[in-house]
Amino acid sequence: MGFNKRLTGAAVLTATLTVTAAGLVSAPASAESTATTQYTVVAADNVSAADAAAAIKRAGGRVIGSNDTVGMFTVVAPQNGFVAKAAATPQLVGATHQVAVGKAPKKDRPGNVEREAQRAARAAEKKSGNKPATAGMDPLDDKLWGLTTVRSDKARKVNAGDKRVTVGILDTGVDASNPDIAPNFNWALSKNFAPDLPDIDGPCEVASCLDPVGTDDGGHGTHVAGTIGAAANGIGVSGVAPNVSLVELKGGQDSGYFFLEPVVNALVHAGNNGIDVVNMSFYVDPWLFNCTANPADSPVAQAEQRTIIKAMFRALTYAHFKGVTLVSALGNNHEDKGKPRTDISSPDYPSGAAYDRPVDNNSCWDLPTEGPFVIGVSSLGPSLNKADYSDYGLERIGVSAPGGWFRDGLGTDTYRTVGNEILSTYPKKVLQEEGSVDADGNVLPEFADSVFKQCTASGQCGYYTYLQGTSMASPHAAGVAALIVSAHGSKHGNDFGLEPWKVEYLLYTTAAQHACPNPPLVSYGNVGRPAEFDALCEGTKAFNGFYGFGIVDAYAAVTAHAWWEHR
Repeated sequence: MGFNKRLTGAAVLTATLTVTAAGLVSAPASAESTATTQYTVVAADNVSAADAAAAIKRAGGRVIGSNDTVGMFTVVAPQNGFVAKAAATPQLVGATHQVAVGKAPKKDRPGNVEREAQRAARAAEKKSGNKPATAGMDPLDDKLWGLTTVRSDKARKVNAGDKRVTVGILDTGVDASNPDIAPNFNWALSKNFAPDLPDIDGPCEVASCLDPVGTDDGGHGTHVAGTIGAAANGIGVSGVAPNVSLVELKGGQDSGYFFLEPVVNALVHAGNNGIDVVNMSFYVDPWLFNCTANPADSPVAQAEQRTIIKAMFRALTYAHFKGVTLVSALGNNHEDKGKPRTDISSPDYPSGAAYDRPVDNNSCWDLPTEGPFVIGVSSLGPSLNKADYSDYGLERIGVSAPGGWFRDGLGTDTYRTVGNEILSTYPKKVLQEEGSVDADGNVLPEFADSVFKQCTASGQCGYYTYLQGTSMASPHAAGVAALIVSAHGSKHGNDFGLEPWKVEYLLYTTAAQHACPNPPLVSYGNVGRPAEFDALCEGTKAFNGFYGFGIVDAYAAVTAHAWWEHR
């Protein structure tokens, strides 16, 4: 375990929160020559915003926007040479390209792991208040094995969540037109931080390229939002915490990329606006692992990664100390986070740019999941076995949760069936683009087992489909975290909430402990995976690399009596 990945709160705060001001400031951008591009620049510690801006100018850049809270600047500068100049400037940590250099293909939406059942089906086709609010269950909830695994069905009879509790969905957006999302959607706090980038996302849907709040052209964020907090309202599905408020923090592109600047701005917004929990089911592109000085990387690439590390550490720390509980997917790379394999996927743009990068665990981070104060979540199938794709390991895991596993149930009728995955809300538009819903909004017959449509009496229709991944496990944990705030939070002036360390304590101590399998070295060869997927579970029943402190338990969480509470 590298010490750098386990910095104490005081150490991280001292090391990172050194540039503070009022928050996000922006200036109008103007047309630039073809010889320039946009960068994200981060100031060094103990450097004022004014001094950083002057240094940027000396390096050949022009500031067009800034987030002074974390010392981050949007800069226009020459395409060549600016990153090296910024890295050599003492007042700056460095610079990173804000967008891809060159044209990149759309990132798989959703990813290969998340759509395994759908790919298999298509291949086969070709071949052939004061009193806690309570709630009931919804029509499609009998398909939500994850909901009962975390005992949300029991928890909601005690506490279904408090509308004052806000959960940020830092993702591709949220489709607020879905009747399961609409009742819980917080329009006032929701914001889009990620304008469409035509070279990556395709043509802009609106003239400003800034999609309206309440929309999701990627689908991923809407699926996450439904698992956390779909309303228990007699239609479709219900979430783990069906009475909390959902806040869209659009930090991801429609194509599935998550770039540094939108993510940092979203985290600062969450901290500044009292959001209680933020779910992060992604990693910051273009590097799966950001390293301080990887010999495999060029000096420019090293400088860009140091910039990402510094900015993310600052933003995560800022959000934490402003009262945000941070929950993140552990990752779908089937590796021990403390013993990473060679990274063969970075940088993931432009197309074909990736190369082999040996990863030093002590100087490389998968962000945000390996950042400070982040609760990492591994993924389980219906059998409660670790899903083959899920990352694991003693160093970064916090808890485990249902994330779906298409290949679960070997030897039974459920093996390789879509019901092993996680069903949740999904935008009609994306389903139409994917070919499972027709132009009239009807589910095509061949997708009747994997896509569902439900309508209210007034004719408002919602759509639902299955995905799998640690992206689906994390929102189960985030939903339980929201219930913890609902059940154990208190008012401080006009604010209602619970300190993140208390949320984390209750999440861990109420989780259902689960021992490592016997034998602890698990091979997934019998479900068609190569030896690279073999996983060793280390640790005890109380804490181990597959399950962390255990499987999140909503009922235990809302009925617990914390030591700081009056009995």
